Amino acid sequence: MSAEIKGINEECGVFGIWGHEKAAGLTYYGLHSLQHRGQEGAGVVVNDGTALTAHKGLGLVNEVFKDVDFSRLSGMAAIGHVRYSTQGDGGIENVQPLLLRSQSNSLALAHNGNIMNARELRGQLEDMGSILQTTSDTEVLAHLMKRDGSYQTTATIANALNQIVGAYAFVFLNEDKMFAALDPSGIRPLSIGKLGDAYVIASETCAFDQIGASFEREVLPGELVTISDDGVESERFATREQRTLCAMEYVYLSRPDSNVNRVNVHASRKRMGRELAKEAPANADMVIGVPDSSISAAIGYAEESGLPYEMGIIKNRYVGRTFIQPSQELREQGVKMKLAPVRGIVAGKRIVMIDDSVVRGTTSKRIVRMLKEAGAREVHVRIASPPIQHPCHYGIDMSTKDELIAASHAPEEIGDIIGADSIAYLAESGLKKAIVKDKTINQGICTACMSGVYPVKKGHSKKEGVAPIADKL
Repeated sequence: MSAEIKGINEECGVFGIWGHEKAAGLTYYGLHSLQHRGQEGAGVVVNDGTALTAHKGLGLVNEVFKDVDFSRLSGMAAIGHVRYSTQGDGGIENVQPLLLRSQSNSLALAHNGNIMNARELRGQLEDMGSILQTTSDTEVLAHLMKRDGSYQTTATIANALNQIVGAYAFVFLNEDKMFAALDPSGIRPLSIGKLGDAYVIASETCAFDQIGASFEREVLPGELVTISDDGVESERFATREQRTLCAMEYVYLSRPDSNVNRVNVHASRKRMGRELAKEAPANADMVIGVPDSSISAAIGYAEESGLPYEMGIIKNRYVGRTFIQPSQELREQGVKMKLAPVRGIVAGKRIVMIDDSVVRGTTSKRIVRMLKEAGAREVHVRIASPPIQHPCHYGIDMSTKDELIAASHAPEEIGDIIGADSIAYLAESGLKKAIVKDKTINQGICTACMSGVYPVKKGHSKKEGVAPIADKL
């Protein structure tokens, strides 16, 4: 949890498998491991060799699939998706994978990210006679491919991808093949794994561990991967740029047991905590972390500072997503329902409270107040990332500056607002030091929401056609 108790909303998670007789069931388990990336809806599309069949719904993976007979979802290939909407309304029509049928074939699409020029492309498609069935930006790509030919080929997919601008990890499925593509800057994560003779695609490597698959490699920026009964082929649809993978994948979004761009998430968060302890020490008795995504950084801070790490806050794992809060007074109780201080640990103590980020500041204020009401003498807040001062255009739900407290307040002011005895953020240099280990293998991070330096802008496009790529499976 943390990140202001879901103040940052995840973008989505994609999963695909080709060449396994239990494709639908394995996709279900893969989506379970990606549940943290989206809780609005989930779905799967299965290929039985002749037709594509979909099952999807609103809610968590367990809710969507609770009455499914997987023997009726038979097939050797499937793709799946967990959704948090960043473009398009909620509703079943926007739950992915999208499944579109035509006289020549069917096509299913699952997408993680954000198409920045989707509105303009939608207008152009409608002017040419296309009738789009959803408000999702993902459908735009399907229509672009169809405009270029009745059947999907690497050429038609590449041409369509070169018309879109943004951050994206796509998985497509038709009756004959599965495709995966990553944007030229590699802002979103996407990996390839193997399970026996089957190939697996997933947003995070924790999904491979869930089903017993082995990690093979990352999908490269600007790469289009084709998987079929003939094996795996890899082509480049755009110039491969310096990778700028979203820093928030390491700070908050990804699961600690995932490896993202060859860096373990838990280990990187511990290093963030260590760097933070070097930059912003505190005269205190103990270190605590806000569950869950701040725990790794808190451990790193404690190890570097020599202060004991304590479990000062407990997370209630049985709070329902749909808890109704009919009044302001009850809304104020929301944080207390999710988090509770361990009074016997924090009472009378000077505490360093580690959090991964501060978005609006409202939750941080409530947590600090909660700790002090439990008897904490002092609460020194340390944030294991730089201040979030700029909106994200790449698929994380931080679209305006108005909602970001650091956009209009200095750290000292934020400390006063949330009631902390002191506050400090990790410097951007410390963040990069904790994540980027080897630039020679094209590691790099996007810190646009912190620095205001955007690696991809609306007019940005790298059109190169389709060329062979050297590093294949």
